Amino acid sequence: MGSLVGHVLPGLGFFIIGLWHLLNQIKNHAINPKSYTSLTWFPTSKIRYLELFVIMAGCTMSIAMELFIGPDRHQPLDPDGTIPSNHLRSFEHSSISITLFMCAAFSIVLDKIAPPAQYGLTHLLGSIAFGQEFLIFHLHSTDHMGVEGQYHWLLQIVIFISLITTLLGINYPKSFLNSFARSVSIMFQGVWLMVMGYMLYTPQFIPKGCFMNSEDGHIVVRCHGEEALERAKSLVNIEFSWYVVCITIFSFSLYLFMIKMYPQKVEYQSLTKFEEQEEENEDDVEAQKKRKIEAPKSVLLVTVQSDSSSLCFLLALKYQSLKKFEEQEGDNENDVEAQKKRKLEEPSSTFLQMGKSFTPMDMERLKVG
Repeated sequence: MGSLVGHVLPGLGFFIIGLWHLLNQIKNHAINPKSYTSLTWFPTSKIRYLELFVIMAGCTMSIAMELFIGPDRHQPLDPDGTIPSNHLRSFEHSSISITLFMCAAFSIVLDKIAPPAQYGLTHLLGSIAFGQEFLIFHLHSTDHMGVEGQYHWLLQIVIFISLITTLLGINYPKSFLNSFARSVSIMFQGVWLMVMGYMLYTPQFIPKGCFMNSEDGHIVVRCHGEEALERAKSLVNIEFSWYVVCITIFSFSLYLFMIKMYPQKVEYQSLTKFEEQEEENEDDVEAQKKRKIEAPKSVLLVTVQSDSSSLCFLLALKYQSLKKFEEQEGDNENDVEAQKKRKLEEPSSTFLQMGKSFTPMDMERLKVG
């Protein structure tokens, strides 16, 4: 990887895979947002494992270039069987390729066997691959203090985002934002690797005050003094921030374009199903009405069955109240009869009182008259 081609070709591979993931993630979410599930690889219609085959082929080519084609003697070891110092970075780069190859191979096996934990295991494989990549670039044998080290340090940030989002995908399979960020980060890895290849191995792009120097068979950028080195690192930081803006604009513009290209699917129902649902709703309404009508009866039955003593007590109270009511009615009837008798007796008594009030003289006057 210590050359322009060694950075551009792997970077192109990461960019294509990241863009492929981004397109498929947006498409799947735009068509079926409710049933969306994040995936670590996407099958094609003609060749199901085309993406995984491409990854395996690219990793095989990378391993061959680093360990067999690149070295002068076309093998990475010294005559005594040890690893020479100038080939340490080649073994480090090959380790990344081997991990990615393993991840793709086991993804095919898991898809064919389809175990219950297929989804989680596939994401775990991707996490292992990104974790291995992050670890190797963090502990890289190249200089971490120079301009190339600054490029590698910023690359680690992007790899770390890919690692975290892949791990989060295990617990959040329905999160489109998580898969969107992972796809963008994979694509950004490819872009930044290609930028590194051109900026570190093209004389016209070397920062002012710095130069290209051959050390142990590798081209390294060195600077004249601390001020030139700090200036070169600052330029790398500015360059990285500009690419962040460009990648963000590209990703969001692609999303807005694709949601218009792939509108959400509308779920239709046949008329027969709709009529069946309407009939079921009507039946439910009738059943609810019947339940409301029968509710007091059921409550009474439940009361009788659940607590007989309470029912007996209530019946006794009812009987007592009815008896009192009948007694009051009888008393009222007796009072009415008494009042009638008194009214009938009142005229006679009055007439007798009037007769008693006449004296004998009055009676004689009445006779004479």
